[in-house]
Amino acid sequence: MANKKNGSVADIVTSLAVPLAEELGYSLWDVEYVREGAEYYLRITIDSEEGITINDCETFSRAIDPILDEADPITDSYHLEVSSPGVERDIKTPEHIAYCLGETVEARLFAPLEGSRVHRGTLQGLDEEGNVLLAIGENTLAIPRSAISRMTTVFEF
Repeated sequence: MANKKNGSVADIVTSLAVPLAEELGYSLWDVEYVREGAEYYLRITIDSEEGITINDCETFSRAIDPILDEADPITDSYHLEVSSPGVERDIKTPEHIAYCLGETVEARLFAPLEGSRVHRGTLQGLDEEGNVLLAIGENTLAIPRSAISRMTTVFEF
């Protein structure tokens, strides 16, 4: 990841995007700066109580573009993508965990825990050690956050 300033590109963009999102009536769900093949992508995910439409994504994209141009946190050429978190949203931060309490989630792990790399249950929050608590049937499984490769909400059709 190439950047001109201290801190990751995602952290710098987050600091620029949060005030703008709030000003426009959105909340910032996530910022990712990734390389896929030869291309770089800056992905900004916004949310709101009313949900996010394509028009909301366009509004935010047009508003953040000049801010990014002025701050110039990215030296490489990149593609800007603005989207909603969707119904099956990635859960990455303690704030995401708090927002998704009581929802059915799927945690994919780097290595098996209790015989499986995938656990689905009701998100109960974090314990004192920072482990993710999942209620699975009658049991509660404590999963170290560092063991989780990806956790998402599950939309059951």
